[in-house]
Amino acid sequence: MPELPEVEVVRRGLERWVSGRTVAGVEVLHPRAVRRHPAGARDFADRLTGHRLGPARRRGKYLWLPVGHSGDTPGQAVLAHLGMSGQLLVQPHGAPDEKHLRVRVRFTDTEAPVSAADEAAGTELRFVDQRTFGGLSLHDCVPDDPEGLPGVIAHIARDPLDPAFDDAAFHSALRHRRTTVKRALLDQSLISGVGNIYADEALWRTRLHYERPTATLTRPRTAELLTHVREVMREALAVGGTSFDSLYVDVNGESGYFDRSLDAYGREDEPCRRCGTAIRRRPWMNRSSYFCPRCQRPPRPA
Repeated sequence: MPELPEVEVVRRGLERWVSGRTVAGVEVLHPRAVRRHPAGARDFADRLTGHRLGPARRRGKYLWLPVGHSGDTPGQAVLAHLGMSGQLLVQPHGAPDEKHLRVRVRFTDTEAPVSAADEAAGTELRFVDQRTFGGLSLHDCVPDDPEGLPGVIAHIARDPLDPAFDDAAFHSALRHRRTTVKRALLDQSLISGVGNIYADEALWRTRLHYERPTATLTRPRTAELLTHVREVMREALAVGGTSFDSLYVDVNGESGYFDRSLDAYGREDEPCRRCGTAIRRRPWMNRSSYFCPRCQRPPRPA
C-alpha cells in the first residue's frame, strides 16, 4: 500500500494539474469506486459537477480536495484513498481508457492549452484501480478547519513531516502505551503516513528492533527515531517514492525509484550495509519485518 511519500507525490501532482479547476462532469464506471459515498454514484457525480476544486491536501495516506464555488468556504471535500492499487492519473481528454478505469472527472476548460500557464487545460482526472480497494467519496468538512479537513478522517494523526506534528506528545504517548515500536509507528492515531516499508527503514537507521517496547524509549531515543523517519521519507520524496511494480505511479504515470536505496526492506539474505550481517525477514502482523540481527538486537524477555 502506498505510504506518505508516494501519496505526497500524488498530492503535488493534483495541486499542479487539478486544483482550481471547475468540474464539468463525473462518470462513475464501477460502483465500488464510490462505495464510501452512501448516497451512490449519481449523487456523487451531481454534487461534484459545477464546483471548483480547492488546494490538494493530505493527512497521512489520505488525499482530499475541498469542494466549492469560487470564493466560497468549502463545506465538503472529495476524499481519495488509493488502497492497494489506486491511481489518480491526469490524461489528455480523449486518450484511450485504461483497463481498470473506475471514475472519470472532466473539467470546464476542455480546450487544448495555448501557453505554459494553462498546461492543465485539455486534460481530465482519472481514478484507476485494479483491485478496487481504494475509492473516492464526498464528506462534510470539520467546521472552521482552514484546510477543509473531512470529518471522517479527523481521528487520523498528523504526519512527521507536518510542521504541526508534536514530538513531545508523540514521545509521551509512546511511554504510556503497552505496545512495541513498530506497532506504534503504524498506528495512524499516533503518527500517520508511516507504513511497513518506511518503518523498517527508520528502525534500521535507529538500530531498534521492531519488537522493542515503547515504554523503554528515552526522549533522546524517540527524537532519534523521528529524525530517521523524517530523513527516509524526505529521501523517498526526492526520487518520487518507492515503486515495486507499475501500480505505484504519480499523476503522470511515472514510477519512483527509492526502492534502489532501501537498506532493510526487501533485502532478505543480503548483507547489511552497516555491518555485513545478512538481513533477515520475519512474519509480522500479516506482513514481514526486515532487520539486521546484529545491529537491531531483539529486546530481552521481561
